[in-house]
Amino acid sequence: MSKEGIIIMKKPIYYIYNPETDDFERVFPSFKSRAISFLKVTGLSLLIGIGIYFVIFYAFDAPTEENLRKENSILKSKYSILNRRLDNSLKVMANIQDRDDNFYRVMMQMEPLGYGQRFAGLDNEKRYNELHNIQDAGLVSLLTRRLDLFERQLYAQSLSFDQLKEMASKQKDKLAHIPSVIPINIKDYTMSSGYGYRRDPIYGSSKFHEGLDFAAKTGTPVFATAYGKVSEAGRHSGYGNCVDIDHGYNYVTRYAHLSEILVAPGQEVKRGEMIGKVGSTGKSTGPHLHYEVRFKDEPQNPVNYYFMDLTPEEYAEMVQLAENAGHVMD
Repeated sequence: MSKEGIIIMKKPIYYIYNPETDDFERVFPSFKSRAISFLKVTGLSLLIGIGIYFVIFYAFDAPTEENLRKENSILKSKYSILNRRLDNSLKVMANIQDRDDNFYRVMMQMEPLGYGQRFAGLDNEKRYNELHNIQDAGLVSLLTRRLDLFERQLYAQSLSFDQLKEMASKQKDKLAHIPSVIPINIKDYTMSSGYGYRRDPIYGSSKFHEGLDFAAKTGTPVFATAYGKVSEAGRHSGYGNCVDIDHGYNYVTRYAHLSEILVAPGQEVKRGEMIGKVGSTGKSTGPHLHYEVRFKDEPQNPVNYYFMDLTPEEYAEMVQLAENAGHVMD
């Protein structure tokens, strides 16, 4: 031991007796033995290093890998939220397009937008193929396609509304005579049944319901939905107390099951004028208003005729309520 208290360990030194010189001579290891010793030490060190690497790699996540997994999880969650929001937006857009083609353009006697006008430029496969070179290519490519679809539809619809606005300015009288508001105050009713096939509440059979049923208290005011002339006002088989208004331009509206009629045949009425009160007359299971819109004597879905009353959000909600409501009351 040195003065500082440190133990110094030296390599062992070997000697061998040489009878020729009658002396002990130091023995030095050969090159071969040195090489073998070096290889043993190197191999053992390599094996230990490999073992330590595999233990760390499989037992613990590298900090960067762990961060990437967290980021990937967050991105997938955000993708799911965006995808749901896009689903809702595309549904609203589909309803607006249907309303545009089957009401606005019919009303203005304009041809519906063709497929090419609504979806032009969405077949650029090269653009989408380039997305496959990035991570999570499937999710990114799908979301990009759907966003492109929505943007194209939004652009086409904007152009369509510009055309309709220009045409509408030339047809103010026609607009005044086309049904375009809800026949009952929006706060006074609940949607009972929508347009389409429904189960008859009395006979139990499947029947095409040609209008909408607004459940409301007896005596609730009912209003004309456009300018026109009363063509019928009285008892009508199955409809009870009923008012029909001829609006011209091939449009007729019907207001049925009234408790009281406030207009007479031949009377001119204005949009928003009170024409009767909600009741339960005729074939009815409770107080409600049965409302129909007919064009060229063909029943139309009334939800397409509220464009002066509802915002796009309220219209989307009305469509959903009308589709889901199945309690026919007449």
